Amino acid sequence: MPVKKPHEGLGNNIMTAQIFIDGAAGTTGIEIAERLGGRTDVALITLADADRKDDAKRREALNAADLVILCLPDEAAIEAVAMIDNPQTRVIDASSAHRVAPGWTYGFAEFRKGQREAIGNARFVSNPGCYPSGFLALVAPLVAAGLLPANGRYSVNAVSGYSGGGKGLIQRFHNESDIAFRTYGLGLAHKHLPEMQVHAGLAHAPLFAPSVIPAFRGMLIEVPVMGAKVDAAAMRAALAAHYADESLVVVDSAAAPDELLIRDGATPDDGLSLHIFGDPHGEQARLIAILDNLGKGASGACVQNMNLMLGLPEYEGLRLQG
Repeated sequence: MPVKKPHEGLGNNIMTAQIFIDGAAGTTGIEIAERLGGRTDVALITLADADRKDDAKRREALNAADLVILCLPDEAAIEAVAMIDNPQTRVIDASSAHRVAPGWTYGFAEFRKGQREAIGNARFVSNPGCYPSGFLALVAPLVAAGLLPANGRYSVNAVSGYSGGGKGLIQRFHNESDIAFRTYGLGLAHKHLPEMQVHAGLAHAPLFAPSVIPAFRGMLIEVPVMGAKVDAAAMRAALAAHYADESLVVVDSAAAPDELLIRDGATPDDGLSLHIFGDPHGEQARLIAILDNLGKGASGACVQNMNLMLGLPEYEGLRLQG
């Protein structure tokens, strides 16, 4: 994936920012720490294993940090925010607790004009979900451009590597080697739905059909579109124009390949690729996003948002394969 000219950092520069990852022992927290390793512009505040669940120690670390990254379940993330009484401490929440909450800025710099600046100036930023990152990257600009109707009924078919389910699901896939495919969210009330609907500007929540495959990382999100007039070429051109200056988002302009692949590599990838394929009659299209669920879908996005909030080079510490 080609790297274009980076955006400059926004906000006030801090010589060495103190960062505390609350939930650093989880998959997302571990990868964030790896991305920050070796940097001289940030320093990690760490707790001993015995202190990670000590509320007094956590409170001290939360209030000592210039910026806190929450890699916690939703309820624990809400509790952590309530512990912060230092008005200078800024927060990125990687849980889904605050993604549509008042007072929180949505941490997807590329999907809407002005969002990068909003993140840079925000105190509270909610990191996007992995599935919504792909969905919104495709749908939000097309709704804004009038190429998809805001009152349309959309479905989202998606598969992810099992690392997106955290340590429990990772262990389950390791223990049960006969699992070939796991579909879930069958109650049709997945926690990602409000995020998808609100930030895409939709009148209706989409029908979301997520599944997990026996690969550690990687993700493909597809939004099928049908109608009397589906202009795939116009949609592709609109996305290409929208993301023309972005380093992490690439819109595929090639003719339809025989297949698209999810690569289960060990190296994180913080990029996002978008594909639109239409039928010859202009009645159907397949909108597809491919990303690393732990990269642009989680840890990579956290680091990008952290850089923006601290006025550091936006893509410092991020990784692109290919």
